[in-house]
Amino acid sequence: MIILEQNNRIIIELLEQKFANAKEGAKPESVNVTFADFDGVLYKVSNPDGVKTRIILLRRVYGGHMRATPESGFNVTLEYDLSALPDNTEYCFASVFEKYFEFQEAGQEGHKRAVINYREDETMYIEAKADRVTVIFCTVFKDADDVIIGKVFLQEFREGRKASQTAPAVLYSLGEPPLELKDLPGARVGDNVGYITFVLFPRHTNKKTRDNTIDLIHSFRDYLHYHIKCSKVYLHTRMRAKTTDFLKVLNRARPEVKGEKKTFHGRTFQTQ
Repeated sequence: MIILEQNNRIIIELLEQKFANAKEGAKPESVNVTFADFDGVLYKVSNPDGVKTRIILLRRVYGGHMRATPESGFNVTLEYDLSALPDNTEYCFASVFEKYFEFQEAGQEGHKRAVINYREDETMYIEAKADRVTVIFCTVFKDADDVIIGKVFLQEFREGRKASQTAPAVLYSLGEPPLELKDLPGARVGDNVGYITFVLFPRHTNKKTRDNTIDLIHSFRDYLHYHIKCSKVYLHTRMRAKTTDFLKVLNRARPEVKGEKKTFHGRTFQTQ
């Protein structure tokens, strides 16, 4: 299976170039780029009001760089001043995970569950216990066949733990939220709603491994839907190929008209 890149390559390359040029004292250049990412996500990198020393872009959670009023047509807008860059220019989506990993490491329980509405109709929940951190994805399947393929795919995740005892436990429920979310207001229900639960133990949340865990867990939703789409494309390709084979068989089986001959490839010609 393909592991998706954790970051959008266009954003990374563009910002690295702009930040490096700014640190070297190069003359700032204007930028105005709009591009799409997986499954309906749209990004825009531009200069606000034509000021070349400032860059605004779209992302999720970025503290003081977030504008109070997003740019028209976007949900979140961040602004960086190239003439006064911070020491650390990395994004900080990981901060929520790190917070709950630290709760677990300190053996603290009872903290309010984190609720992240990472898409318009999809939500992620994070909760810390003394011996584990539970991450629950609520995702919506657009098509009925996505539900079936997704179920098969997630069953393989559950089976995968038999091959690796160090892997996190994975639970899957369709239509109804898991017991942890039963009484939570706003928890979605429906035939096309799936809940995927990851149970992360200290071996996944300790300081040595947490960065890799965060990178993998926060991109899981896109990873799942990407492979569902790939599976459908593969099935459709096989179906078209098989249909072509059947048509060839049918063409070869047609009765010949008197005076008409067929070539090996099914073409006909008239004999004199």
